[in-house]
Amino acid sequence: MAADIDSAPAGLLSRLTEVFSEILRPQSEHQRERRRIVGLCLPFLILLLFSGIIPLLEMFRISFSEARLVTEGFTFQYYEQLIVDPYYRTIAINTLWFALATTVVSIAIAVPVVHALEKYDLPFESVILTILSFPNSLPGIVAAFMIIVLFGNTGLITNVIAAFSGRSPIDLAIATSVSGLFFAYLYSMIPRALLLLRGTYAEINTDAEEAARSLGATPFETFRYVTLPQIKPGLIGAFVLVFRTALAIFGTILILKSLLVWTLQIDREIAQGFNIAQASAMATVWFGFVFVFTLLALRYTSAEVSI
Repeated sequence: MAADIDSAPAGLLSRLTEVFSEILRPQSEHQRERRRIVGLCLPFLILLLFSGIIPLLEMFRISFSEARLVTEGFTFQYYEQLIVDPYYRTIAINTLWFALATTVVSIAIAVPVVHALEKYDLPFESVILTILSFPNSLPGIVAAFMIIVLFGNTGLITNVIAAFSGRSPIDLAIATSVSGLFFAYLYSMIPRALLLLRGTYAEINTDAEEAARSLGATPFETFRYVTLPQIKPGLIGAFVLVFRTALAIFGTILILKSLLVWTLQIDREIAQGFNIAQASAMATVWFGFVFVFTLLALRYTSAEVSI
């Protein structure tokens, strides 16, 4: 047993040497193809190493530092604080419920819109698609300012409603409330859901839908019993990606500041408290949660597809 354990590192090193030798001096067409693949992937791997892996490892290391501004010592206090402090638990709850609510509403709005675009010949369809996809090219800060322009104290929609209702625009302004933030999130997330779901609709078996209609099924019954089961994996995938987007939004919340969420608190830990270790612990927890959530969701999606 001991001999097998001792030989394991040597065997691994020998295998790595053999692989590198095949890449550097390929002898067969299969080895040359492998070298081309490695060459194509190498820039991405270098970028991943220096912009992803190394910063993540450094952030993880800093999160265990005893000092707030410099990395020295070792402690779990910043992770313990995230668990025992009600302040951070409230932030976590705010982040999760708000991201979940905006994701569900975004998907619920995107599904009928995509269904109409894909199943019916709408006039000016290209113009509609351009307008619907336009928010994808705008940063969250722009979306926040648009909400202020529309729903602020002097906002266009606020003044129109005030003119008809006779109420003060200040009483009607919702730009810096949770409702205004909700609209700002939807503005950024619905176009992403539309983009993801359009690809799903391209894979639908239209023959099954036509057969259902020929048997007397209504449009709603056809959608519920034929279309919806086919787009279910796409819905799950869209939910995962849109939910991750909601968790990661920062520019919008930085401007409106109407709800304290995880990303905004990370900024406050650095900008106001100069607590780099606490911010690193929060960022590590955020990354771990998103990674595990994505992994489990995609495994579930793969299982659904295989069934």
